[in-house]
Amino acid sequence: MQPPRRNLAGRFILVVAGCLALAGLAPAGKGGPNDLASYDALIKPSDRKHWAFQPVRRPALPIVKNAAWMRNPIDAFILAKLEARNWRPAPAAQPRALLRRLFFDLSGLPPTLAEQEAFLKDPSPQALDQIATELLARPTYGERWARHWLDLVRYAETNGYERDATKPNVWRYRDYVITALNGDKPFDRFILEQLAGDELPDVSSESLIASGYCRLGPWDDEPADPKEDRFDQLDDMVSTTSLAFLGLSLGCARCHNHKFDALTQHDYYRMVAIFDPLQRPKSGRSELDKPAASRDQIIARAGREAAVALAGFETPLSTLGPAPLSISSVVSLRLVAEARDPYAALPRGYFLVEPSVKPPATHLLIRGKASRPGPEVAPGMPAVLVSSQPSFPAAGERSTLRRLTLANWIASPANPLTARVIVNRVWQFHFGEGLVRTPSDFGVMGEPPTHPELLDWLADWFVKEGWSLKKLHRLIVTSNAYRMSKAWNPEYGAQDPENLLLWRMHYRRLEVEAMRDSILAVSGQLNRTMFGPSMYPEIPREALAGHSDPDQIWKPFNEREASRRTIYAFIKRSMVVPMLEVLDLCDTARSSAKRSVTTVAPQALSLFNGAFVNRQARYLAQRLLREVGQDPAKQVERAYLLALCRPPTRSERDALVEFLRNETESLSNEAGPRQDRGSAAAREQALQQACRVLFNLNEFAYTD
Repeated sequence: MQPPRRNLAGRFILVVAGCLALAGLAPAGKGGPNDLASYDALIKPSDRKHWAFQPVRRPALPIVKNAAWMRNPIDAFILAKLEARNWRPAPAAQPRALLRRLFFDLSGLPPTLAEQEAFLKDPSPQALDQIATELLARPTYGERWARHWLDLVRYAETNGYERDATKPNVWRYRDYVITALNGDKPFDRFILEQLAGDELPDVSSESLIASGYCRLGPWDDEPADPKEDRFDQLDDMVSTTSLAFLGLSLGCARCHNHKFDALTQHDYYRMVAIFDPLQRPKSGRSELDKPAASRDQIIARAGREAAVALAGFETPLSTLGPAPLSISSVVSLRLVAEARDPYAALPRGYFLVEPSVKPPATHLLIRGKASRPGPEVAPGMPAVLVSSQPSFPAAGERSTLRRLTLANWIASPANPLTARVIVNRVWQFHFGEGLVRTPSDFGVMGEPPTHPELLDWLADWFVKEGWSLKKLHRLIVTSNAYRMSKAWNPEYGAQDPENLLLWRMHYRRLEVEAMRDSILAVSGQLNRTMFGPSMYPEIPREALAGHSDPDQIWKPFNEREASRRTIYAFIKRSMVVPMLEVLDLCDTARSSAKRSVTTVAPQALSLFNGAFVNRQARYLAQRLLREVGQDPAKQVERAYLLALCRPPTRSERDALVEFLRNETESLSNEAGPRQDRGSAAAREQALQQACRVLFNLNEFAYTD
């Protein structure tokens, strides 16, 4: 049964009540803020009855009248709600539109001409199924979907704050995510590696780099209050983890009990205690990376160091002969040792470390202030989500194992939130809205699911299918629900203007990465080089001029390198590339579940007047001249197929051909009497202007 939707008046009353409560200094209970038991006593049986805290159970498939419309179980749940109102789903989108939708959803790039032609020879649902399978196997899938995850985990390559120093080798985490998605790493393992990659029994270079997740947030290298800053860093880890993996805003309980959800300060500091043993490798204000060494490599290194502590040479000193060693000999031997160091060939990773297996004492902070420590808190999970706290094992040889305990709890099939949250996120990026429209808030102030039975069916299926994201993608995109058109129905729209019942497909604008990448693909300039250090897109000199060191803050523009996919762009927190910023790149300082979609004048200025788009329009014009020659009608036909994956209508073709003729004549006249009317240079300039128009069409910015 669908949970009731709370009305706006009720929400307003709750918000006002919460604001009033914030004004007081209410203790947790009779025992006051120092009585930890009083916090847990606040959790009532009714709190545990919230829909998101109930165990996931697979419901039976609903019986529908129009069984012929069903291609898989997703369709049954969607159709059942529509049939309950005697409604019908929108008709399927046209084959070309479906092809473009699928390519952008799974690869972030448009289909090539050859791919369009091959599909149109057999535009059947089964052919589209096969294309989905092929797209999921391409490396472009990981590049597309990794950006969604990077939004959630507040990925950027600098620390923010005044100096905004670069995080050394943090790009390896980005490459880890791309590789993990392309390899269809099970999502439960994906969780373990990021939260506790250094604590796994089979720790590896890959899992150590993955654990850099904890270190991705902003960092103030010159804090005014170091103790307060330390808790800000811990808050970043706790808040991001609860939002990204659990869909809960536990960070709201740092200073006081959560005003709406059954989450207490005790719950918050239990989680703080899990991350508290972590420390940031640094030297003064400078951050340090570390060799991403596996356990076997660590053991080998330790054995080598024990064998020869003085010279660092592999051979014991007793075998070097009786002659005394000179200082130069010792130095030479050390250089040899470094050359043979098993760490030398390892990738260097950006991650936190636990310098001691003895964890520090963690205290609940009164009003969230580091200067007001309260009672000591043991590690644990939010009380509302567990019948009893899990036992934390004794510390291991190299770490406290606290984060591994947390990761195992989050990744457990018994956790009621984890699978629901991730399948909802995947649904959101395919449909534009999640089944839960507040994807990082599954608490009482979040939206309840529009299709709760479908959400639970997907969550249960996902776990039983091995936590495979690729299988989940394929299930979704092969459903008829996904393949509906955006056709408007006035009757349905009047009763369900938000399309909560999914009677049609939502309109969705491409993210800036997909827009920029598709422009490069259409112009023929896309550099498909994967992985490695980030590239630096061109930034106007005017944007750099306001910085104290404009010549050093951004690397020189290398067009070939900057033509890589946008996921490889260097993301500097204090200075985001203007095109990315104006087209709604996420806030990199915190977890972002859903990007804002704004429509403002600077977007048009960037896309119409910006150097990047004008340069790519020139390349597209040159491509058209190479491929189809001087015939304006053929140029327009080819441009539409490349940019919009469809031929132009007759009126579109005639209008652009007329534009090319008039623009060519106008440019020739401007050049003066020496310029031949309709010269090659004028024709190319006119074609460039037409290409710029195509890049600025609404249709170019929307999947279909």
